[in-house]
Amino acid sequence: MNYTMTKQLFNLHTAHPSWHHCLTHALECMNPAYLNKLYSNPDWLPGPVNIFNAFSLPVTHVNYILFGESPYPRKQSANGYAFWDQAVTELWSESGMSKAVNRATSLRNMIKTLLVAEGLLYAHETTQEHIAKIDKKNLIQTNTALFNNFIKHGFLLLNATLVLQPQNVRKDAAEWYPFIQYVLHFLYQQRPEIYLILFGNIANTIDKLAPQNTLKKLQVEHPYNHSFINNAKVLEFFQPLHLLRDT
Repeated sequence: MNYTMTKQLFNLHTAHPSWHHCLTHALECMNPAYLNKLYSNPDWLPGPVNIFNAFSLPVTHVNYILFGESPYPRKQSANGYAFWDQAVTELWSESGMSKAVNRATSLRNMIKTLLVAEGLLYAHETTQEHIAKIDKKNLIQTNTALFNNFIKHGFLLLNATLVLQPQNVRKDAAEWYPFIQYVLHFLYQQRPEIYLILFGNIANTIDKLAPQNTLKKLQVEHPYNHSFINNAKVLEFFQPLHLLRDT
């Protein structure tokens, strides 16, 4: 599949030019029959227009590569970035977190984790009542601001499978392994000190695709698990980043 054919199948315009060569060759590593199926039946998420949005971050700015599992199962939520639910706007309400955040389990637990890491909550006191008492004037107020902070810190937010179809997610993830492996090896050649972060069982299978000299690594449960909030490794990782701060 050459560059022209790739552009016909997927929208590369949202990816930074530093990724174009890599993405084209990574797609060439994949099963052509699978790609043709996606081309013929584009009713998958996040869709051909949004699939490479996360690659808007230039290669030279990547400090972390964070893998989730798969895109959100709702068109209004899936936007090509792992964990970024674009249907969620405001983070807070008078009662604690906004209703939209409370309904998004993974996002809700991730924000609780960041609040604990920031020292604004105790790990065993993360209810709406506790969150309502936090002074939030120096915190970001929207979900867009939160994920912009992730990107400013150099997070490449990918899923183990870049598409979600009405089939077994693990099957799609397996189809994307050659793509992910090419991207990882390309990235580690350019950015050998990046941190590999794997959230969830499907994401953890990515570990076997990374270069063997990957030294900086965090492999933990998915944020939809309540234990994520209290995971000492997760809290230690996020504590110095201050991702909830309005800076």
